[in-house]
Amino acid sequence: MASSHQEILRTELRWGAVMGVLVAGILGLIIYAALALHISPPSNVERIDPKTLQLSDEFTEQNLGTQVSGDGRVTARIVATQYAFLPPCVAVPLNRPITLRFASPDVIHGLLIAGTNVNTMVVPGYVSQVHATFTQPGETPMPCHEFCGLGHSAMLGRVQVLPADQFKPDAQGRVACAKH
Repeated sequence: MASSHQEILRTELRWGAVMGVLVAGILGLIIYAALALHISPPSNVERIDPKTLQLSDEFTEQNLGTQVSGDGRVTARIVATQYAFLPPCVAVPLNRPITLRFASPDVIHGLLIAGTNVNTMVVPGYVSQVHATFTQPGETPMPCHEFCGLGHSAMLGRVQVLPADQFKPDAQGRVACAKH
């Protein structure tokens, strides 16, 4: 009888060790994804009044789209509203870090850009911020993936990833999508 208790104890200890290794492995993968692949949950909590969103400095119409600051940082500001992204197309540089900032004046929207780490919710009252580097040139769709009303199926933005020779800011540091 004592040997059966010892066998049960050994079996439980083996399963405990297997589970410990599994938990450590998963934790290691999470840390690897966060540090090496820059895949992590949004940590930027920034509030904004959705009623005056487009009257604020940052999300006024003339500030939407892609802009290169004096120090070379690239920021794209986009408003997700029923049933469109404003601007409908955003130009971004190839193989260069960019900050995407999203806001919504009406309802919850979601968006994702295939082939990148950009997959976020845009909640009224908050600014959603994502850092990304686009590694494939060309045009990529940016659909809304959160049901936002009857026109949701038509809510589709575009991202144009431009090589360095085509990503040329104007005198104000603005870069617009190339015309088709």
